[in-house]
Amino acid sequence: MTQGGAEGLLGRVRAAAETIRSRSGLRPRVAIILGTGLGGLVAEIEAEAVIPYEEIPGFSVPTVESHSGRLLLGRLSGQPVVALQGRFHRYEGYSLQQVTFPVRVMRELGADILIVSNACGGMNPMWDVGDLMLIADHINLIGDNPLIGPNPDELGPRFPDMSEPYDLELQRLAAEVATRERLILRRGVYVAVAGPNLETRAEYRFLRLIGADVVGMSTVPEVIVARHAGMRVLGVSIITDSCLPDALRPASVEEIIRVAGEAEPRLTTLIKEVVARLG
Repeated sequence: MTQGGAEGLLGRVRAAAETIRSRSGLRPRVAIILGTGLGGLVAEIEAEAVIPYEEIPGFSVPTVESHSGRLLLGRLSGQPVVALQGRFHRYEGYSLQQVTFPVRVMRELGADILIVSNACGGMNPMWDVGDLMLIADHINLIGDNPLIGPNPDELGPRFPDMSEPYDLELQRLAAEVATRERLILRRGVYVAVAGPNLETRAEYRFLRLIGADVVGMSTVPEVIVARHAGMRVLGVSIITDSCLPDALRPASVEEIIRVAGEAEPRLTTLIKEVVARLG
């Protein structure tokens, strides 16, 4: 746990939320983490306030070039939303409490649904680079957990249930939208590792053996905290590179970002239409 323990965390969450409320009175229903491949959604949000992370107490600043550092409050498809343009990762040197702090704040602002996106490596030989994947479940191999340490009861239970980390009704809605919009949407298991290096052939074989379809370096800590806080979660991945151990080729960040950019319009359409159809 970061300095200050349970009471300190609760106080920092509330202080950050008050700072954001001073910029806008909007009470968001949906929280969105604009990971790699979802930056284009920013243009679709009718923003009431755009706040740089450095102006929000307790927020860290992303160090990855493809991640901006701004919080947006506004409306998307008629729904009040709060969006993070850029996320934090364990490999940047942040603790998982720092990585997930913005999720706590968005929940404090009123959001009860979290939509999260990411770029990932594909290990399912039946799927293609550029495909979207609905996250049905996950495996945490980061080697850490954001809930370790004192537990403020106001933020969630000591031992949260994780039998349904990704909301089944939201998955059904996303699948319906994908069918209507003629989007390829796979459904599978995401495994999170610490990074920042990509995996070896032997590691890909191991990850596939234990049931993972894709691998990445984010998302799972944020989902754990969201579920701890009682939020419903929808997760979507963009498969940006092929990680088949017997046909493995070197992957570059530039290529990963290029593929994510090509898939971005499809992912933006999916999320926009899902938000529009929320009851």
